[in-house]
Formats: sequence, C-alpha cells, structure tokens
Amino acid sequence: MLYCDQYLVPKSLDEAFDLMEAHNGQCRIVAGATDLLPWAREGRAGDVHYDALIDVSRVPELSGWRLKGRRLVLGANVSFAQFLNDPFLRKHTPVMAHSAVWFADDQIREQATLGGNLVNASPAADSTPPMLAMNAVLTLERREQGQRIQRQMLLDEFVTGPATTQLKSGELLTTIECDSMIGYGTAFEKVGHRRSLVLSTVCVAALIRPSKDKQRFEDVRLALGAVGPVPMRLQECEDCLIGQPIREEVIRRAASLPVKHVQSRTRQAYRREVVFNFVKRGVLNALSELGVHLPESQEVSYPKESYA
Repeated sequence: MLYCDQYLVPKSLDEAFDLMEAHNGQCRIVAGATDLLPWAREGRAGDVHYDALIDVSRVPELSGWRLKGRRLVLGANVSFAQFLNDPFLRKHTPVMAHSAVWFADDQIREQATLGGNLVNASPAADSTPPMLAMNAVLTLERREQGQRIQRQMLLDEFVTGPATTQLKSGELLTTIECDSMIGYGTAFEKVGHRRSLVLSTVCVAALIRPSKDKQRFEDVRLALGAVGPVPMRLQECEDCLIGQPIREEVIRRAASLPVKHVQSRTRQAYRREVVFNFVKRGVLNALSELGVHLPESQEVSYPKESYA
C-alpha cells in the first residue's frame, strides 16, 4: 500500500523545485503514477510511505511539443494516448503510435507519461527502444541557489540498469528531443505472457527509410528491449542492412545477429527465437508501411506460435 502525508500539485516548474527542496529526500515525484501504484503493493515493495508525493502533471513547462528543425522536442508529460491520437505526433513519431497500441489499456495510456516511463527504467519499458532508435536526448534540470541548471544526456547513457538512471537527487526530466521520422516506415513488435496489460518478454522497434528507387536500405534504426538489463540499439544489425539490397537473405542475415544479446535468466532459447523473428518482421512491416514488399518468391514466413 502507498501512503503519503501530503499530495502536492505544483502549477509551475519553480513551484515544483520549491516543494522538492522543502521535502528534500522525503518526497516522490509522480506524473501518471502508473508505475508507482503497482509497485507499492504486497509482494513487491509492500507498504511504502512518503512525506509528500509531488504531482508534476499540471506543470505547463513539462507539457506539449514543438518542432525544432528536423528534431522534435517533447515535454516529459506527453502521454502515451497523445502519441496514439494526436495527428502531429503520429506524423513525426509513428513508431510511438505503434508502441502505444501495446501499452497497457486506454485508461492507463491517458495517464502514463513518456518521461515517467523513461525514468522508471524498466528493461521492458515500451518507450525506450523507439526513443533509442530516434536518437533521443534528455534534458535534466535542477535548481541551485535560485538558478535553474540544465544538462543534456543521450538516452542510451541515461539508463544504466534495471530501475537505475543517471538522474540526480533534486533533478527532473523536463524534455525529450528526438528525430522527426517523416519518410520512414516504422514498426513495433512485442510479446508478453498475456494479451492484455502486457509486460514485454521481447520488444523491437524498427524504423526504415529505403532508397528512392525502393531497392536498397538507405537508413535503418533498430532497438531491442526486455532481453537484458537495459534496452539497446542494434548497431551491428543496422550496419548489416544499410546500403544493402532489400532481399530476404540480407534481412535474415541481419536478424541472426542480435540473438546473442539475450541475457534473460529464463526462457533464453524462446527469447532468441522471438528476437530473430521480430527483427525480420519489424523490418518487413516497416517497409510495408511505405508500400515496399519483397517479391513473392522471397517472402519470409514466420512460425506464428513463437510470438502469438
């Protein structure tokens, strides 16, 4: 059970820092609280008490989004429902819409935030692989002697292990900047132990830009989650595809490379099979979104039972 003496809702970033300083070390930051509430229950954390919960969901500086050249700046409070429903976000971050379809259910998507999902740093987090593939950079902000101080960090440096990050005491994640993916086909593949409210056993984000003649891979972004302590970019797999013809044997060769990254303590053989098939299917589904298909003679078949 989760207990707190005070539930505080600041209306500005400065007010949030005021409250964090007043309750130094005895408070918890929440936005949607969709991870905190399940954690604070019997069988996991058990009874959890804080002097104060500071709800930053109404801080305007943490909301909204804007385009900066070819990069998109997202407030940490952008919700998964917005990725799914907002036309601008669907246009610039289509892979996040694919991810959001898999994320929990309608009610939780309305509450759960991008920033919260990244800071929670679950190895199975749905937003981390897509954001890694979009070259996400995080802005972390704190206040010292009345002055707000920012620092920026690549997402793949920020998450250091299960539930561990480089967020310092007194800091907030305020914005996430990522590439606009207009012109890319995207896909998000995920499997878990059940069909609703799924926690990933394996998830793969695929973002593909073919050449103008649609014969070669011009750019490939692939990221993998839930098979090790941290999600990861599949750089070796990307390098195997970029510049190569869009052919079944090329995709199969690339898909075989990331299976070595499976570090899970259980069901390793199953996860390796799923990783291999998910990379293949993710690449093909991303291409299909742009109307690019393999010739019938080269179509890749999948053992459906591997990820049903």
